[in-house]
Amino acid sequence: MTDHKTVHKPVHIQDGPPSDVERIKKDSNYLRGSLVETLSDPLSAGIPDDDNRLMKFHGSYLQDDRDLRTERQRQKLEPAYQFMVRVRVPGGVATPEQWLVIDDLANTYGNQTIKLTTRQAFQMHGILKWNMKTSMKGINDALMDTLAACGDVNRNVMCNPNPDQSELHAEVHEWSKELSDYLSPRTKAYHEIWLDGEKVVDSKENNETEPMYGDVYLPRKFKIGVAVPPSNDVDIFSQDLGFIAVLEDGNLQGFNISVGGGMGMTHGDTNTYPQLGRVIGFCKPEQITDVAEKIITIQRDYGNRSERKYARFKYTIDSRGIDWLKNELTERLGWQLEEAHDFHFDHNGDRYGWVKGTKNRWNFTLFIQNGRIQDKPDYQLMTGLREIAKIHTGDFRLTANQNLVIGNVTSQKKKQIMELIEEYGLSDGKQQSALRRNSMACVAFPTCGLAMAESERYLPSLIEKLETLLEEEGLRDEEIIIRMSGCPNGCSRAALGEIGFIGKAPGKYNMYLGAGFAGQRLSKLYRESIGEKEILETLQPIIQHYAKERLDGEHFGDFVVRKEYVKAVISGTDFHD
Repeated sequence: MTDHKTVHKPVHIQDGPPSDVERIKKDSNYLRGSLVETLSDPLSAGIPDDDNRLMKFHGSYLQDDRDLRTERQRQKLEPAYQFMVRVRVPGGVATPEQWLVIDDLANTYGNQTIKLTTRQAFQMHGILKWNMKTSMKGINDALMDTLAACGDVNRNVMCNPNPDQSELHAEVHEWSKELSDYLSPRTKAYHEIWLDGEKVVDSKENNETEPMYGDVYLPRKFKIGVAVPPSNDVDIFSQDLGFIAVLEDGNLQGFNISVGGGMGMTHGDTNTYPQLGRVIGFCKPEQITDVAEKIITIQRDYGNRSERKYARFKYTIDSRGIDWLKNELTERLGWQLEEAHDFHFDHNGDRYGWVKGTKNRWNFTLFIQNGRIQDKPDYQLMTGLREIAKIHTGDFRLTANQNLVIGNVTSQKKKQIMELIEEYGLSDGKQQSALRRNSMACVAFPTCGLAMAESERYLPSLIEKLETLLEEEGLRDEEIIIRMSGCPNGCSRAALGEIGFIGKAPGKYNMYLGAGFAGQRLSKLYRESIGEKEILETLQPIIQHYAKERLDGEHFGDFVVRKEYVKAVISGTDFHD
């Protein structure tokens, strides 16, 4: 078990008047705003900023194609506006029927690709404003939704796919689904706007309430994950709230509780930093919704509503102390958490290829580079998965590493699915280098408005050059976690990469080293604002050193800490030291 009871330096963050986003939420009539009117406006493909803020709560962001910005400005045209739609998939499990709906919507209204996110959700890009309502109805008809996939609420609840413990996974997954449902916003706005539900003109007259969130919801987004040791694939310590399954004699006894993780920060502001969650106790399975609700209400009441970059739960805890949080939680629960149980994580990656589960069911994990599902001339990935979905009787599981498990395959269907895998050349990643299999990148350009540098489009080519260095040293099959983010918001959890890159400017990245292989330690800044040439020149001698002097079974992150390339960082408050 990793000890997270570190002493944290106090974080002094000045509170002040509410930010403008708080006004938007307060005046929104429980997330309605003027969305109905602006979505029906035919004069622009975009929507006003206030409504875009509210759109996030409905699971969508207005974006534009940044590759086309300059040309469209030259032509005096508005930006190439489009919407990203994120579909919640609690615990990452979807049916084949749901897969086919997402595939159809992405090809009919989107950009003919599906993005599997780092939080086990579906993401579609390129949907135009006039196609949004039809797309949302299609998602709803498949018994899915986008509500709270973004915004200042609890987001998609993550859960370990666990292909080799299928029976236990099913039990833990049910708890993750219950958490997701229980913590969803109660506003009727989603059904009114997208599904033609009965209109509530004035929420006050109709006594509409958000019993847990209130009318201004949370100060910032809130993320929950559920992990099943020994796998930490959901990066449990990156979550605002984490539940770590405790298994004894093959049975689920309950969950250890981790609080205060989060990956985002702001360049140049040392009051912001990625942080690891800290384990504060244990609860029974049936107590997790109570614990989650009370933790969320603490953040609702104490989180910073003045400066959004200081508003995540990690700062609420670090500014007041972990003992304060425990006392506040006990008071709200009316009972005390038990002492945490022992647990151990040994990896946070996926298990590729065929793995036999229980009840004679099989699971096949595919390698999906950076989570992007699309057809290319030499690799018909989207078509292959569509054909599998047509005959599959089990489920699809989106992993936290942007890969895909074809799950619960019967022995009868296994042969048919294997034939389709071979026909379309679908990759289980085993022919890829270990570095590539352990890579992850956020979307970044051209659609993310926050991106400072490339990520998804660039990391594969950088890995190709790093593979050459690794092969020269006989390290092609050495598991090393590499992650890239186009900005410091942390969607790809780059601060937990043994080699991590966070974008600073086009072609320039901060390079971090030394995170723990099982997600138990943060990386540390090693070089600032460097391009590809410097990246390769910097890493080559370190890789050579690692090849010659690593201990038996020693991971790259542990090696660079032991050899003092960087200091070990187990608290975000030491991240900038």
